[in-house]
Amino acid sequence: MLLLLIFTASRFQEGQNGRYATSILEQFGVFMALLVSVFVFDFFATRNKLTQKNSFKILLYLVFLAILPMVIMHGNVVFANLFIILALRRILSLRSHREVKKKLFDAAFWIALASLFYFWSILFFVLLFSSLLVYSFTDIKNYIIPLIGIATVLVITVCYRIIMGIDIFEGISHILQYSLDFSTLNTKRVIVGATVMFSFGLWSFFYYLKNIKSKMKSHRPTFKLIAISAIVAIAIVILAPYKNGSEFVFTFAPLAIIITNYIEVISEKWFKESFLWLLVLTPFVALIL
Repeated sequence: MLLLLIFTASRFQEGQNGRYATSILEQFGVFMALLVSVFVFDFFATRNKLTQKNSFKILLYLVFLAILPMVIMHGNVVFANLFIILALRRILSLRSHREVKKKLFDAAFWIALASLFYFWSILFFVLLFSSLLVYSFTDIKNYIIPLIGIATVLVITVCYRIIMGIDIFEGISHILQYSLDFSTLNTKRVIVGATVMFSFGLWSFFYYLKNIKSKMKSHRPTFKLIAISAIVAIAIVILAPYKNGSEFVFTFAPLAIIITNYIEVISEKWFKESFLWLLVLTPFVALIL
């Protein structure tokens, strides 16, 4: 319900500004992608015991979406993030050491598919290969399988372009574009939202890393991968060629887990509630500014 409210409010606001006029079908597709992202995120976070049994992680994910609602206006980024979350689910499930090759192929396939919608999401291959190291996989075949996943997406894409009569090499010259110019993010909403998110995230990150040693030994690699995914997501924000705020979506899932872990260890009730209220009220403050 909260997601629908955020989605509707964001679309209405942008519609009032005369921007992002899209069809009902496209809007429904973007909303469903967001909804599935939330459910899959909740599933793998709960399944891998990345947080305690509470709703803080989902609340934070939705709060981040409300803080930076421009994410909703860019369907390609929303779909890319959905595929990355699906890949993250498969990567974290490698902890069981069952069906390893299938999971590696699936994860590589999803990341490669995400890169078709938003190229720099390809950086999450760093996370995939990191998982092979932290979960101590030594079979050389496991390092080759992700390449097969990439090749599969590449072949399907080339076949699609040939069938549709699209030049195979069209747009390739723009793929590796990046920008370190952050001037386009110089708006009050983005500045306030990003500052709050990363301030709380950085503060929680130190506690998160410190507390990894206190986790069960079998779960420590999984917590390390969440930290790596946060770093990869920030790298995407830095390298994004067209910075409009939507690129922050890749940080939502790892930051929600990291901050939730910090909230769970806060013993003072008043401080915990203040911490949460500051985050929840940020979208309203950013809207007023």
